[in-house]
Amino acid sequence: MRFISAGMVFLTHAIGASLFASAAFAGTYMSVVIQGGWAAVSYFFILSGFVLTYAARSSDTTATFLRRRFLKIYPNYIITLAAALVLVSWVGKQAIDGGTALLHALLLQSYVPNLSVRTAFNSPAWSLSCEALFYLCFPLLARYIGRIRPERLWGYAGLAVLAIFAVPLVAKLLPAQPPIPGFGMTELEMWFVMQFPPVRMLEFVFGMILARIVMTGRRLPVGLGGALALGIVLYAVAPQFPIGFDVVAVSVVPLGLIIAAGAVGDADRRTNWLGSKVMVWLGEVSYAFYMWHFLVLIYVRQWFGNMQGWSTPAAFGMMAVLAGITLGLSWALYSLVERPIMRRFASSRNGRTGPGVPLPMPPASSPDLPEQVPVDPAPPAAR
Repeated sequence: MRFISAGMVFLTHAIGASLFASAAFAGTYMSVVIQGGWAAVSYFFILSGFVLTYAARSSDTTATFLRRRFLKIYPNYIITLAAALVLVSWVGKQAIDGGTALLHALLLQSYVPNLSVRTAFNSPAWSLSCEALFYLCFPLLARYIGRIRPERLWGYAGLAVLAIFAVPLVAKLLPAQPPIPGFGMTELEMWFVMQFPPVRMLEFVFGMILARIVMTGRRLPVGLGGALALGIVLYAVAPQFPIGFDVVAVSVVPLGLIIAAGAVGDADRRTNWLGSKVMVWLGEVSYAFYMWHFLVLIYVRQWFGNMQGWSTPAAFGMMAVLAGITLGLSWALYSLVERPIMRRFASSRNGRTGPGVPLPMPPASSPDLPEQVPVDPAPPAAR
């Protein structure tokens, strides 16, 4: 599922690559895929909270947890940021603003209510700015969420969902601006609803609560098939909602149920094609794929010329070529950087966790559940 979600983000950002000569088809294509791109980011945020809670190590301290998160996301992040700076100045012929580059290097770009700052260089990297906050807050959040009594977990999950649905209403209280042409939200509303880290942390918290629901043996309202069916229905009807609810809120319940039901299926040892070797490998490289894909779509695409676009079949062929290039770069980054660093440095030496207070482990009432779920989030990476 991680790579499928990363693929949806790729398909969404392909809109900006000027691949289709037909403006009419490009509009139709955008209307079909854009909801998937928005949902994919929510999926990653919910999954981050779910997996970090479900797979928490009782021996972890806050320091070892943060060290492992840093080593997981930052090397890939800074390498692709460096590549973006080169491409922006060399291919894009744009000057690099040092202050903006520093904000990106420090993972602080999503706190700035200026779209050109947040999306400078490697646009999708704004989500890593959110993930950094999630990781910093996780030890404290785990302590309090771990204390929720099992019979009250669904109530807290409902409160998290209500808070997510309230966000677009709160955004209307921000200073008035003209809406972004063709989008329906102002720039400030878009920032607050879609990219402001404390707001997006609501989805992360929702995922943490869902993990505790599964760990404590609470019954889910639907299985994986039902959750997928609900997701498909809401995907189809989402454009009928006001844009502020469409971009995040509409998707969170089906996505959360898909993640939770999938974890229960894994615990019951139910296998499907998502557990095949190919899908597992694609999942492993999906974080690197996420970090490379925009740069390939925007800058590598320019080397193929024909900026007016191609016929529809040829455009899809070019999309496949760009996806292949992205996958090749992703494999190289995963094999040469991410995997060696995680193997060499992510584990404590000699099995020691170092000083500090161990992270709280929420109790699991079902002995049949495994200690760790074989699912880990990718872009943004929380593995």
